[in-house]
Amino acid sequence: MKFLSYLRIRLFYTLLNPFAEYSRRRRMQLFKTWLNASTDGFIRVLDLGGSPELWKFVHQPLDITILNLPGENSERKLSSHHSFTYIEGDGCDVSTFDDQAFDLVFTNSVIEHVGDAGKQEMFAQEVRRLGRRYWIQTPSKYFPIEAHCGMPFWWFYPASWQHKLIERWRKKLPAWTTYIEETRVLDVKRLKQLFPEATLKTERFFGFPKSYMLYTTSETICK
Repeated sequence: MKFLSYLRIRLFYTLLNPFAEYSRRRRMQLFKTWLNASTDGFIRVLDLGGSPELWKFVHQPLDITILNLPGENSERKLSSHHSFTYIEGDGCDVSTFDDQAFDLVFTNSVIEHVGDAGKQEMFAQEVRRLGRRYWIQTPSKYFPIEAHCGMPFWWFYPASWQHKLIERWRKKLPAWTTYIEETRVLDVKRLKQLFPEATLKTERFFGFPKSYMLYTTSETICK
């Protein structure tokens, strides 16, 4: 049974990769349209928890600072038409930069991984403080297949079912299980509380909400 469970996870990620690539490409097309309408010329970007691979879909040269936890940037460096700077830190406390130090703060599927509700609030505050504008993306719990563990409608299982599955997975894949256990998706109400000035757009696939994008079209002043 353990082996079958491991095969299920391997198969899920094998099937997920081309779908994720297609979704990222489509999402970044929307981002490029917004970027062209919201900015003019070469801009400075802070990508919290990101990777340079995602930016290959954006043809406009950008000055991009990528912030990740210690050790997570080492294998992500690549040559590009963008100018990349890699730094280590915590997206919930980026005290090394002043208010509105960047023209744009960008995060893709990050806020659901930063921790509990308090950590999510800290992360949102830093996004709003650091950028004149921001673009946030995070998955929806209403999509039929959960994006991290591959289970159908995972967020609607009774807590006891989730606990039993988590304990089974932990015996075979402890690090992966911790990653799943610490993921906390946000609903629309919560996102609007954290980013009250943002426009919210729902990304859909076959009619199902796959993810949410929140962005500002004018300079944000966060006090």
